[in-house]
Amino acid sequence: MTDSDILTPRQLLDRLVKFPTVSRESNLALVDWLEGYLTGHGVKCFRHWNEDRQKAALIAHAGPWIEGAVVLSGHSDVVPVEGQAWTTDPWTVTERDGRLYGRGTCDMKGYVALAVWALVQAAQRGVTRPLQLALSYDEELGCTGAPPMIATMQAVVPKGSAALIGEPSGMKIVTGHKGGTGYDVHVKGFEVHSSLLPEGVSAIMEGARLIQWVNDKNAEIMALTPGPVAARFRPPFTTLHVGQIQGGTADNITAADCRFSVEMRCVPGEDPEGRAGEFRAAAMQLDAALKAKRPEAGVHLRKFFDVPPLRPEEQGEAEALARALTGENASGVVSYGTEAGQFQDAGYSAVVCGPGDIAQAHQPDEFLELSEFLTGQRFMERLLERLT
Repeated sequence: MTDSDILTPRQLLDRLVKFPTVSRESNLALVDWLEGYLTGHGVKCFRHWNEDRQKAALIAHAGPWIEGAVVLSGHSDVVPVEGQAWTTDPWTVTERDGRLYGRGTCDMKGYVALAVWALVQAAQRGVTRPLQLALSYDEELGCTGAPPMIATMQAVVPKGSAALIGEPSGMKIVTGHKGGTGYDVHVKGFEVHSSLLPEGVSAIMEGARLIQWVNDKNAEIMALTPGPVAARFRPPFTTLHVGQIQGGTADNITAADCRFSVEMRCVPGEDPEGRAGEFRAAAMQLDAALKAKRPEAGVHLRKFFDVPPLRPEEQGEAEALARALTGENASGVVSYGTEAGQFQDAGYSAVVCGPGDIAQAHQPDEFLELSEFLTGQRFMERLLERLT
């Protein structure tokens, strides 16, 4: 390839959005194209494959083969568009009234386009400190693709030191977020006619006991005085939530099955596994009670995500770098989760800072303000200057 083949950030965004990388589908078409583009411009690339090799994370390195790289972290997957009322083609970037519309423009292919542009520029300019890209899969399914990708990074590229996670934050610096874990719950009952209620087990009515446990636990937590870290969050405490429930056959039959999900979002400094352990204990207590009544009945749990919190760092390298690049003196915390805590747990200094408004993520007519995209490009320009 030649310099004339180098794409602008906007051209890269157009290319990336055209790949419909919904989490349930393969992302390999995007990874194949992106790997070819980067290697064609002197950037070293490596893959981490998922178990069935239908998805891959892409790891890229530009600059000297030494430790201490700045890592630009993003994810390739997006959420579905079915059932949403789009007024534009979600798989084509449409510019209108100063906004870039399209699935993933905000969350988070806008940042990925900027990161890819910066990697190629780093290779072209000959930086003295390396720059890396960590592009994961299955972030939208609970950040499940990042941990194996980060583990692979330790084996194939020199260890980076500061990770900038580009989730939409309005280019504001986020130094902390809540951690989370979640369980799919299946309560198995025993069907009888509702007139014989005591002889059966209603999975719905018994499952409601666990849901009430969630309500009671929330009330217990909310009654506590928040600590100094928790007080920075909105809301300033750990929350437990039931988002979906299904079950039952008919009004006059005790429900054979009840399924619902429980998610927990824990403030940094609080042990998510401790909260999860409390819930598991309550579920197993109910399981024993149901089995004592009917051996066929019981409670089954399946953990479907587990995301560590991002803990504010004392004199963190990533925060200092982000401050220098943005000129921002303030930092904040958010209640949603990202892959930042996973990088932090692996020994990287980490912050969240990226273009876009999280309120636009997952929405119909998702958009990224063009002004923020340009602000993100200036951010990358300043980063390149520091690395050079």
